[in-house]
Amino acid sequence: MTSLTADAIVCAVRAHGEHGVILRALTQEAGLVAGYVRGGRSTRLRPILIPGNRIALELRARTEEQLGGATAELLESRAPLLAEPLAAAAIDWTTSLTASVLPESQPYPALYSALSAVLDAIGVASSARQWAAALARYELLVLAELGFGLNLEECVVTGAHDALAFISPKSGGAVSASAAAGYEERLFRLPRFLMGRDAGPSMGNVIDGLTITGHFLDRDVLDGRNRDLLTVRQRLIDRLGRAVA
Repeated sequence: MTSLTADAIVCAVRAHGEHGVILRALTQEAGLVAGYVRGGRSTRLRPILIPGNRIALELRARTEEQLGGATAELLESRAPLLAEPLAAAAIDWTTSLTASVLPESQPYPALYSALSAVLDAIGVASSARQWAAALARYELLVLAELGFGLNLEECVVTGAHDALAFISPKSGGAVSASAAAGYEERLFRLPRFLMGRDAGPSMGNVIDGLTITGHFLDRDVLDGRNRDLLTVRQRLIDRLGRAVA
């Protein structure tokens, strides 16, 4: 018998059987885990098993290979945020991405902390710009944790560490302004906040950052699959874009 008791972030819930659901949740020490919640579609459990909510999770299985049974108690509800379309789209995307791309039962403590921070920011930030920047940094961390980190430390052409202004859509490496001369239209603009050098980026810069992370997520992590998931992200980007206008 294997068991797990941990705080967890609900990432995905799928109906299973007549009354139950399969829950996928992110924990700090065990990573992404899955379990069957008996009666998960009941009026008592539905408000608990909402993506983005923080829960006290207990998971038990006879073997590590078997889908275990899970119970959940609510620790923090983010359901009120779902009344705001922009916040709801952001929660939908971040939790769906996490559930879709992380391998199960592998610890990603940095991603757990970062996802918690993004969700907290959505709840308390005075403007979408503030939490959207955190979202872009989360996507950047997902890429790095899965082995597709971008090189934002030095120019991929010259090796210079200053005046980095663009990023190559092919190599994922930063490019200095001088090295990019004449090729700017073929490159992504690199906003300083992705390098940790701008604590208050404009929404336009945030959109630039999300354009970069979206390109590499699609190419390297999603690999052209799961078009429904990308539709969720595009809906979010469209709404953020309208916030810029």
